[in-house]
Order: sequence, then C-alpha cells, then structure tokens
Amino acid sequence: MKGKLILLTLLLVGFGVFVFVKFYLLDKQNAFGRIKVVSSPVASVFVDNVAVGKTPFEQKNKVGEYMVKLIPEGTATDTASWQGKVKVYKNALTYINRELGSSDLTSAGEIFTTTKMEESPKTPNTGEIYVETEPQGAIVYLDNDEKGVSSLILSEVAKGDHELSVFMPRFLRRTQKINVDIGYRVNAVFKLAIDQSSASLTPTGTKKDDKTEATESAKTAKSTITISDTPTGFLRVREEPSISASEEAQVKPGESFDLIEEQSGWYKIEYEKGKEGWVYSQYAEKK
Repeated sequence: MKGKLILLTLLLVGFGVFVFVKFYLLDKQNAFGRIKVVSSPVASVFVDNVAVGKTPFEQKNKVGEYMVKLIPEGTATDTASWQGKVKVYKNALTYINRELGSSDLTSAGEIFTTTKMEESPKTPNTGEIYVETEPQGAIVYLDNDEKGVSSLILSEVAKGDHELSVFMPRFLRRTQKINVDIGYRVNAVFKLAIDQSSASLTPTGTKKDDKTEATESAKTAKSTITISDTPTGFLRVREEPSISASEEAQVKPGESFDLIEEQSGWYKIEYEKGKEGWVYSQYAEKK
C-alpha cells in the first residue's frame, strides 16, 4: 500500500512538471509578437545591437524585452540618434514612432503596446488606456476631452477608435489615433519635444542653446531629494535619465535620498545602499 502511494505521488509530481513545461515554459518560449518602427528622418534600426534594417521597419520577435536603437541615415548627420528599451507581448504589436531632432530636447515620439487588463472591465464593451509622458505632468486629452495629467489610467474607455493627445506648456503637442479592445489596456508613452519658439531665456534675454540646456548637469554635494506626491502614489526610479529607460525601483512620497547628480529634468539618487537610479525632478524637491 505504501509503495502504491509513493508511486501515485511520483506520477502526480511528474504530471505536474509535464504540464508546467508544456503549457508554460514551452508556450512562453514559442510566443511571439511584433515590433514596428517608423521615424523621421529615415534611420537604421538596431535590435539588441544587431542591425536589422531601416525605417519603416517591422518584424516578428519572441516575447521579451529588447533594446531598440535608431541612427539617422545619410545626410542627417546633425540629427540625434535614439535608443530605448521596449517590451514585446504575445500576439501584440509594439509600435515605435520617433521624430528625431538635433538633440533629445527637440526630439519627440511615442511607444504603444497593448496588454490584457489585470481585471475584467466593470463596464461592458470597454478597455483602458495608461498614459505616461516625458516630461511627466502633461495634460492628457481623449477625443478632445481633458482627462487629467500624466501619469494616469483612463478606465472604462469605450471599444473602438479614439484620438489621444498630450500637451504641456513650452512643449509641442502630440496626437495619435488609437484603438481600444474589450478587456485590453493600451499603454502609451509620449516623449514631448520642446517648443523652440518659447524656449527659456537666459538672464541676458537670449535663448539657451538646446545642446547647452540638454547637457547641463552638475555634481552636487550634501544635497538631498525628497519625493513629492504623485498621481500614482509612487515615483519610478529609472536606469537612465529617460522615460524609456528600464525601471529599477519605485520610491514613495515623503522619502528622502542623497542627490548624486542632476541633469535637465532628472535627479540621480542612491535609492538603496550601493544602488543608484534616476527620478523625474517634477515630483522631487531638492534641499
């Protein structure tokens, strides 16, 4: 009898391992999505440092995270390149649109992905939209109706086509058409370009040079950063001073950290002993 119980247990464990490997590991390994990249001007596309083509570009990729880089082609030598990490989801499209300017400040673009909602929508025939912007705090409009400031989640959005746009003073407005499916979330990440006609002025009344403003950074000593209130209740710590960089951690309002470095719109902090990352300065106070 004891031997039969042991055998039955082994069979059940073996069956569990078989199900896990077949329906989780193998399914995940064989899951694919697509990456589509468009840009102005035309640019060479690199995925994980491998040249894969020129924009407009589209290819099938396994589910996972990828580093995408765009390097302007031909005569566009005065145009800034771009790179960022993107995620590919099963049977979904990751759409990247970049308008490359002379610097990061004058460049703009969007990244769109679609994921299954964590919970079923409370209202029938609806989905949701998550909007994140760089800089944060941009005003979000859905079908020309003001909805709040980024970062935010728009819930119970009716199935179908919509117009999504974001705006912040001193930056150029961005607008894109999107489609919302029932039970799915559209993740939208906007990068805004500075409006050069309203660029900040120096004390002498002359406009700051974009390159100078973009590269302004200073090592600071004996300064601390206190996290302010945010719409999400937390602030993301990123690997690089860019909204497209990987998230390293999350910090909460009221927490204070040593300031290591400062760049235009970003603070570098030590969020844990020996661990450093960048937070957006709009939701942090320097002391």
